[in-house]
Amino acid sequence: MMDLRKVVLRLDNVTKTFGGLTAVSHVSFEVKEGEIFGIIGPNGAGKTTLFNLITAVYKPTEGKIIFMKTVLARAAKRDNLFLQPYQVAQAGVARTFQNIRLFKKLTVYDNVLTACHRSADYGLAASFLPRHIPFTKMVLPWGRKLVRQETQLAAKTEELLKMMGLWEYRDMTAANLPYGLQRKLEIARALALEPKLLLLDEPAAGMNPEETHALLGLIREIRDRFHLTVVIIEHHMDLVMNLCDRIYVLNFGQFLAEGVPYEIQNNKDVVEAYLGKEDDAVC
Repeated sequence: MMDLRKVVLRLDNVTKTFGGLTAVSHVSFEVKEGEIFGIIGPNGAGKTTLFNLITAVYKPTEGKIIFMKTVLARAAKRDNLFLQPYQVAQAGVARTFQNIRLFKKLTVYDNVLTACHRSADYGLAASFLPRHIPFTKMVLPWGRKLVRQETQLAAKTEELLKMMGLWEYRDMTAANLPYGLQRKLEIARALALEPKLLLLDEPAAGMNPEETHALLGLIREIRDRFHLTVVIIEHHMDLVMNLCDRIYVLNFGQFLAEGVPYEIQNNKDVVEAYLGKEDDAVC
């Protein structure tokens, strides 16, 4: 049956070289709206490099990256175009990182609230002006919009923290959170940007089997609740095989296989890339 869902993300012949080293070579794939799309491969296969290319941390050496109708990057002989990371985020792409990057000295609450302010449309000057008539509770005209929006941002922050199971930790400094909860906080902060495409780089790293199983259901809930498309890099094969609609396999920066989980599990080239040839196996 033909899949009529629109393409949210497309990579065309994307290559990235660092000097004489080719980290990613001629990678092409499409991610459809509402999909949970997995990218797997052995260590050093180029998975995180792909995320860095999509989010403009790196610029491709060759190829084109398109998000919905926005060209994020195009490397051509005569027609180069590269957005900046903040422009990619504004277009609707948010991500988490393999190495967690939080505002470690801020509270859990403030980490998410800070990201929520992207949707506020009052200026810096307005935030410094008095909101009330002195010695009264009467709100000044220019303060009404600010108060209304800050109330909405606080409600949004509370909603995200409760959904991620972090509300009871809201006053804790982010650096003091257990590792698995820091992962969840990073996801909550990414969701606060109201993305259309969410990139998750090893979200189950550091989690025990029970936490990993719970994360599987949480990612599905996030996809459905916020109408997202999700691309995930993950080494936990149980999570990948039970979560992803389709999987793309990289090996040494190159395409190895693509298909639904059952096809990937039974692909001899994929098994060999992870485990080595049968006659090379150590008993």
